[in-house]
Amino acid sequence: MSLTPSNMIELGTKAPDFRLLNVKNNQFVNLSEIRGKHGTVIMFICNHCPFVKHVNEELVRLANDYKVTGFGFVAISSNDVENYPEDHPDKMAEVAENENYPFPYLYDETQEVAKAYDAACTPDFYVFDENLELFYRGQLDDSRPKNGLPLTGRSLREALDALLNNRESPKLQKPSMGCNIKWKN
Repeated sequence: MSLTPSNMIELGTKAPDFRLLNVKNNQFVNLSEIRGKHGTVIMFICNHCPFVKHVNEELVRLANDYKVTGFGFVAISSNDVENYPEDHPDKMAEVAENENYPFPYLYDETQEVAKAYDAACTPDFYVFDENLELFYRGQLDDSRPKNGLPLTGRSLREALDALLNNRESPKLQKPSMGCNIKWKN
């Protein structure tokens, strides 16, 4: 595991489109289908990363809290499954069911979507506004495995609240930290 920060791409960047397999139902999903009326949260996660395992409970709580307000949510796994078989789509489906993910869990087999978003780590979070322009990128909150800080989703929740209430994007946006995306050779 290599501790990696997210790449802090420029706010206002347009969300790249995608069409990926949802491992929960074996149907393909594109960005327009998961897009929310008020905004869209795109999360790069995986099954085996201890940083993702640490935040799974809050990801579910956050999505359940904000989906009803008009936000779309999606999680994407882009890891190399040959070298990291725990992240295989079959295992992704098991994790999605066990964790009760209330959002599609998509498999980025070619890793093209992760590259298009300049995703670097798991978890990595992007919030796009109703026009699919980047409003927030960075961490869920300050909690990390074993640092003793409570898991609250505060950073991401503040961004979603700002977007929902027509306020400016948060000035302080800290990079997420986690395992690096496992790129194919």
